[in-house]
Amino acid sequence: MAQSVWADGEAYEAYVGRWSRLVAGDFLRWLDLPSGLRWLDVGCGTGALTAAVLAEADPAHVTGVDPSAGFLGHARDRVGDPRASFEVGDARALPVTDDGVDVVVSGLALNFVPDPPRAAAEFVRVVRPGGVAAAYVWDYAGGMAMMRHFWSAAEALDPAAAKLDEGRRFPLCRPDALHALWTEAGLEAVAVQPVVVPTVFADFDAYWTPFLGGQGPAPTYVASLAETDRAALRDLISSCLPVEADGSVRLTARAWAVRGTAAR
Repeated sequence: MAQSVWADGEAYEAYVGRWSRLVAGDFLRWLDLPSGLRWLDVGCGTGALTAAVLAEADPAHVTGVDPSAGFLGHARDRVGDPRASFEVGDARALPVTDDGVDVVVSGLALNFVPDPPRAAAEFVRVVRPGGVAAAYVWDYAGGMAMMRHFWSAAEALDPAAAKLDEGRRFPLCRPDALHALWTEAGLEAVAVQPVVVPTVFADFDAYWTPFLGGQGPAPTYVASLAETDRAALRDLISSCLPVEADGSVRLTARAWAVRGTAAR
């Protein structure tokens, strides 16, 4: 099967980027950090968390790092704030000096890093002593309802689709795994918190259309299907989704957030 694609900022926004904005605000309120800090947003993607930091945390500066130049272009256009800058970079080798920031955060990205412990070690390297390292990831295994409905239908029609299901592929997207990752990286006062947001679609087409954008495992899988198989998948999902009397589809999405403090 085709590899997941991450490059088109507009398609990603329609797919899950818009829900990330809701999580970002709750995440930052949970962190409750003072103004005037230097922030690093690792795996910043289209800039949802970076924009939230600028709007809610009053930073001195925030740097967004992401391996996708396409996503970074979208982030630059979206943010347009002199306190923000963006660089192409890898979470496993961050383009930041030791102790270079006060806060390092990551939204919905750590599970896609091939070596999460190495990324966590980089977070510890770049954050100053006493600084905060924090992240959040979708609970693909149980709390991300839009994905669970999709993969349940896909696997019913094609058992081979199971190997693409994020809930199976990403054990990091669970509270115990996140807590262990932060603790083993040497961070202190580690805490994990659920963040639940509504994901409301006006109708079934509003739910289904973002899966046609080619960004991420599920849309990439849809793009790999023959038209008849794609139609069968669409029809099965349509028959299983909870639809309100007004035609809307009202689901929820849960993310797990983790935070820790660098040793002084």
